[in-house]
Amino acid sequence: MKEILKIENVEKYYGNRGNITKAVDNITFSVEKGEFVAIMGASGSGKTTLLNCISTIDKVTTGNIYINDKDITKLKGNNLNKFRREELGFIFQDFNLLDTLTAYENIALSLTIQKINPKEIEKRVEEVAEELEITDVLKKYPYQMSGGQKQRVASARAIVTKPSLVLADEPTGALDSKSSRMLLEKFETLNDELKATILMVTHDAFTASYADRIIFIKDGKIFNQITKGKKTRKEFFESIIDVVTLLGGDLNNVI
Repeated sequence: MKEILKIENVEKYYGNRGNITKAVDNITFSVEKGEFVAIMGASGSGKTTLLNCISTIDKVTTGNIYINDKDITKLKGNNLNKFRREELGFIFQDFNLLDTLTAYENIALSLTIQKINPKEIEKRVEEVAEELEITDVLKKYPYQMSGGQKQRVASARAIVTKPSLVLADEPTGALDSKSSRMLLEKFETLNDELKATILMVTHDAFTASYADRIIFIKDGKIFNQITKGKKTRKEFFESIIDVVTLLGGDLNNVI
């Protein structure tokens, strides 16, 4: 399989010479095309910092991050903006939808910016809306939607450009259990049927159990990795809990 994401010896420091915090400590791993990978760790473990570096929101201190063989740590200005628009899809905990736009307009915006033909935009939006079961809210504004509907609209916006990599930061964090389950089942659909490559940060074991592979981070370093393989989701969940127990600390910060 083709390697979509490759992270090599990435480190991220904060602070000055007298008070340095190493948030990410020499992390190396890769994600192949079509994989659904979760990153887990307690609060302060470095998982969100790592995601911010991959998403180009933050810059690495040392090391390299490659997406489709392109070293994104070297990108600047218009090249960086173009890369973000065309190669990455973002799903955030707080949805980040524009309140003055309908669901359709929120989803279509990134395609409009790319100057895609209007008929193609309509086709793509309708296809992804049907896949995520949000056709009935396309004419609604965010304030008229439930949390689960807003997150599925945000997910549609993330994948409608057909990005190389979808980055999800605590995507179920603001949802109730029913909406979370529905969203995660849609993530499975995106991964299985549309072959979307997903990298998701979560502190929740139930959410992580929908992934194919989980990378556990502790104190900025990779602590362990497990893969689902032929396990049922319930068996995989139990494996996750076993590793979480080994991680130690306050269990409630992790699951």
